[in-house]
Amino acid sequence: MDDVRRAGPHTRIIHGGQQADPETGAVSTPIYQSSTFAFTDADQGAARFGGKPGCKYTRLGNPTVAALERNIALLEHGCGALGAASGMAAINTVYLALLEQDAHAVVTDCVYGPTRTVLETEYARFGVQASFVDSSHPDNVARALRPNTKLVFVESPANPTLKLTDIARCADLAHRAGALLAVDNTFASPYLQNPLQLGADVVVHSMTKFINGHTDVVAGMIVAREEHVLERLRAVHVNLGGTMDPHQAWLVLRGIKTLGLRMERAQANARALAYYLQRHADVKWVNYPGLVDHPQHALMKQQMRGPGAIVTFGVRGGLETGRRLINSVELATLAVSLGGIETLIEHPASMTHAGVSAEERRKAGITEDLVRIAVGCEDYEDLEKDLEQALEKASREAAAGV
Repeated sequence: MDDVRRAGPHTRIIHGGQQADPETGAVSTPIYQSSTFAFTDADQGAARFGGKPGCKYTRLGNPTVAALERNIALLEHGCGALGAASGMAAINTVYLALLEQDAHAVVTDCVYGPTRTVLETEYARFGVQASFVDSSHPDNVARALRPNTKLVFVESPANPTLKLTDIARCADLAHRAGALLAVDNTFASPYLQNPLQLGADVVVHSMTKFINGHTDVVAGMIVAREEHVLERLRAVHVNLGGTMDPHQAWLVLRGIKTLGLRMERAQANARALAYYLQRHADVKWVNYPGLVDHPQHALMKQQMRGPGAIVTFGVRGGLETGRRLINSVELATLAVSLGGIETLIEHPASMTHAGVSAEERRKAGITEDLVRIAVGCEDYEDLEKDLEQALEKASREAAAGV
């Protein structure tokens, strides 16, 4: 196609930024597993280090990584992207590039635990200030802005509460205050949400999750809307050294081809599972943006193309019954992370968000009874049967005081 950007979503995922290898015609992007690249002569080497396009050294750029960066930049409607060694490498690049001594950031209070913890512990040592607010209410963001605010950083949907943030509204608030808006889009993936089109300046992903989809890679990605922001991020990124390995990039390039297919399947399973749990006598509450009675269902429909594949819920009996539940699943895997083809179940308060204080978890809505299930691509009937037997066993053990 002349312009794959005008194609449908599955076509863009499969073909975006991709081309057959010009040297061999290989359809699958080769793994350029080389740390350095030869120059034809001294002038070429000098020209490349002077800014002329071409490979020099893999920390500074690699053809396999570049193919993935082109793909994600196209899917997120950005001017370019930077492949990172992990999601946290991507987030730290954003922090280091856009914050400075005595700068202030406004951050979603229930972000991924390390995203918050690193600001509270490491960056605070250098004078960076951070306000953690419930960004699902934009007025909280507005009130938290200060003259020295340089960055508003939100997750939407947030981990693990699934609260949604009005991205367009927060972009307007940030820009009026002279700040940039960065959005962690991991839970939605570019298949379901494109924050740059809603006014965000930067998008970050843990590529470990839905984009790769096979629980075999740790990787991250940063996408910028404007070139000057991308270049600022790139300068920090390559000097920091958190760049992506070419084999990582190749695995993600392989995994991303089925992103749309996997998201549709997992989302359908999640929707059905949420309805099932909502009707179950042993389940106290269910949180899933795809439910029509979810308080932000309308916002989900406004800025997303679907509610995603993460469901959170609480069982009657609280923490102990929840522990019994996650210890009783047989098909779902008790593990952190999300976005793979297999279903994972975990307890955020004692696992992914254990580094956040109990008081801050409570204020952020990460309750002790919250169970997070990252729904995969199994047959739905098998997932329901597994949760049914686990809920029954947990309830029976709780009644017996086992």
